[in-house]
Amino acid sequence: MVENLVIIGSGPAGYTAAIYAGRAQLKTLVFEGFCVGGIPGGQLMTTTEVENYPGFSEGVQGPKLMQQMRQQALRWGAMLITDDVIAVDFTQYPFAIASADLLEVKARAVIICTGATAKRLHLPGEEKFWNNGISACAICDGANPLFENAEIAVVGGGDSAVEEALYLTKYARKVHLLVRSVRLRASKTMQERVFNHTQIHIHWHSSPISAHGDKVLRRVQIRNTQTGAVSNLPVGGLFYAIGHTPNTQLFQDQLELDEAGYIKTQGKSTATNIPGIWAAGDVQDRVYRQAITAAGTGCMAALEAERWLSEQRSFVTFAV
Repeated sequence: MVENLVIIGSGPAGYTAAIYAGRAQLKTLVFEGFCVGGIPGGQLMTTTEVENYPGFSEGVQGPKLMQQMRQQALRWGAMLITDDVIAVDFTQYPFAIASADLLEVKARAVIICTGATAKRLHLPGEEKFWNNGISACAICDGANPLFENAEIAVVGGGDSAVEEALYLTKYARKVHLLVRSVRLRASKTMQERVFNHTQIHIHWHSSPISAHGDKVLRRVQIRNTQTGAVSNLPVGGLFYAIGHTPNTQLFQDQLELDEAGYIKTQGKSTATNIPGIWAAGDVQDRVYRQAITAAGTGCMAALEAERWLSEQRSFVTFAV
């Protein structure tokens, strides 16, 4: 059986693509994922309060937002399969896709929305305090009342870590930047901003080793990477800024990726180097990585796929 459009992945990008594809009367099959790259719905499924997604003046719980997007995709006719794609063959057309449950389908067009996974340190106490003091996204969670006028630690020494530390000074009383070495890898301009900021204190040769508290994070144990000395840092927040891993393992030998493993897209579109395949969301976005930008590219990918299929005169409509 040949499907018009197969979406690999869910989250804001995948569900938005499914909504737009459905409204264009494209028969759409969505592999939501199951355990590869996280649970179906993407990173927002492990986020509590989302306060920066438009349309929710009082904020919304991440899982609730994803459930509403999922229901909207179903309303517009998407067939959702909660399964992981484990193999693809983009060298043949229609494209071949196989899932973990041994479902094999052919697709005239494919939108990839497998996202990216924030790197974690897997410290003792990390799971307990995830979203209760520990996060991997300052822009997403920095405005949480939990961090207002608190002391916060940021882990990392690159541009992302420096940017997050600077961003968090809007809310925190003091930001501790934990750097494993004796220098920052960030650009000179960003380094100067950190060095000159009175709210940021840099801890050289420092690495967190465990997280402690009650219902929320209260302190982090850090180790000096030179001497091995262990000390306690009383903070109410710990932000990881050590990078993301794009979930592109399936596509490494078939699509053009950048040096960090993100799918390369063409110009201002979401098109990949293979006609008939698009990429949306964090799997192709190493800069913004926000729910709203993921949803936006999901919309773009669906519109581009519909136009391409129309030009190919190979799509089949169905009644909604």
